[in-house]
Amino acid sequence: MIKILKYFKKIEWLQVALCLVFITGQVWLDLKLPDYMSEITLLVQTEGSSMSEIWSAGGYMLLCALGSLVASIIIGYFAARLAATLSYRLRMGLYNRVEAFSMEEIGRFSTSSLITRSTNDITQVQTLIAMGLQVMIKAPILAVWAIIKIAGKSWQWSVSTGGAVFALVILVTVLVVFALPKFKIVQQLTDNLNRVTRENLTGVRVVRAYNAENYQETKFKKANEEMTETNLFTNRIMAIMMPGMSLIMNGLTLSIYWIGAYLINGADIPDRLSLFSDMVVYSSYAMQVVMAFMMLVMIFIMLPRSAVSARRINEVLDTQPKITDGDMDSKPWGMGEVEFKNVSFQYPGAAEYVLKDVSFKAKSGETVAFIGSTGSGKSTLINLIPRFYDATEGQVLIDGVDIKKYKQKDLHNKIGYVPQRAVIFSGDIAGNVAFGNNGRKKAMKEDIENAASVAQAKDFIDNLPEKYQAPISQGGSNLSGGQKQRLAIARAICRQPEIFIFDDSFSALDYKTDKVLRTQLAAQTLGATTFIVAQRIGTIRNADRIIVLEEGNVVGIGKHEELLKTCKVYHEIAYSQLSKEELGDE
Repeated sequence: MIKILKYFKKIEWLQVALCLVFITGQVWLDLKLPDYMSEITLLVQTEGSSMSEIWSAGGYMLLCALGSLVASIIIGYFAARLAATLSYRLRMGLYNRVEAFSMEEIGRFSTSSLITRSTNDITQVQTLIAMGLQVMIKAPILAVWAIIKIAGKSWQWSVSTGGAVFALVILVTVLVVFALPKFKIVQQLTDNLNRVTRENLTGVRVVRAYNAENYQETKFKKANEEMTETNLFTNRIMAIMMPGMSLIMNGLTLSIYWIGAYLINGADIPDRLSLFSDMVVYSSYAMQVVMAFMMLVMIFIMLPRSAVSARRINEVLDTQPKITDGDMDSKPWGMGEVEFKNVSFQYPGAAEYVLKDVSFKAKSGETVAFIGSTGSGKSTLINLIPRFYDATEGQVLIDGVDIKKYKQKDLHNKIGYVPQRAVIFSGDIAGNVAFGNNGRKKAMKEDIENAASVAQAKDFIDNLPEKYQAPISQGGSNLSGGQKQRLAIARAICRQPEIFIFDDSFSALDYKTDKVLRTQLAAQTLGATTFIVAQRIGTIRNADRIIVLEEGNVVGIGKHEELLKTCKVYHEIAYSQLSKEELGDE
């Protein structure tokens, strides 16, 4: 938890110091109230006292109360501001850290867990800071000062106050011992609940298509019940606290007045008035002592869960991305030669290699296609180019330079990437096509329209009332699969990169649209290196080079006609899709 505080800046530590000043002033004002109360008690019981003296003491009490109120408001303002600032900084830190993560780190934490850490966990820390600045500083000052005030008044009253504090400590210890283990797993159960909910919402179409609502409901119910039972257990234990504290405070008040009655009854008449006054003052101070410990108890109850949250936040912030920037700037645009040198790849924690000793060179302007059975390593191979993962062995070079030497921003500016699953962002069509920074210039209206035209998206865009300003829902839920895929392709074209990567990006297109798009794309990407992963022979048959993968190994490299004759795997794939006549029409 203490590590979180390092994100405070100097100006914020000055504000903490200012809070300390106001808290000290507030405690002094609060502890002055019993003194004036004692004075009023003596004045009321003393013959010859004037009403003006009583009004004067009462006026000072009112001023102290108002001063305490003003100090409390100022402290609350600064505490809330500091907590909100820290949570803002933590959210930004988490977001930037996750943005720098490779797929390996993201997979290690899981998406649902990262979301929980960025929201619920930070909220827990923010709440603790907001209350802690007010309570953790105030409580010790209040307790020590009040004890000093009542020291020497009566050993009997001191014993009763000490007994109440001891009983309070015992109560809190018992509660923490039973509740603390549960607090540590609440956040993990929150992760699990988020995961189940997210899976259900993401796959809602599949759930409904398979009539699996009851199955998903059972999964959610189980996760929900686990979290509910854990929270109920902790809350039931904590429910004992308030009645227990009330019992201790009322018992302390009763014991002070019982002891006071005994002392007053046994004292001489002249001393009874001062003893009565001391009893009233002592009762107020004793309540202040108990209240100080109660405030600390509240913080100690919040602390375990907040400490777990802080540890989870620090886990993300302290995780260093394995894929880091090189120190070399990008070479001039217009090259884009890519070479794989004896590249092998193994996913973190996996037993088998996904790619084994892959070597080839794609020259600038060439179109290189990859084909193979499911799980042969096609997508994994092209995901090494933008460094979503780093090769386990061997080198990937662009323009003769190991990609690890490039700054990631420069490397990504060379690439136009279209993933298997088209990713569309909320906003409008123009914003999705002109997405991101290409490192050279801001996309103009003409660039957007040209990219949409080449990607065969212009027709459906022109049919929309708002054209390129047509709103897009989250995840592109108001678009069809083919429309989303065409917009994703247009996004890559609009960037005008050196290297195009199409990871099975034409699968949602009909054959006619696929053919027209590829024809126009070939003209548009002239001079750029193009990588295509596809399942259709028709999509890749005109590629300059086709690389056939089987279980991570390259089993064939060449043009379509060559591979039909020399590569058994390619021959089987081709004849499973097209007839002899269609293959002979090439």
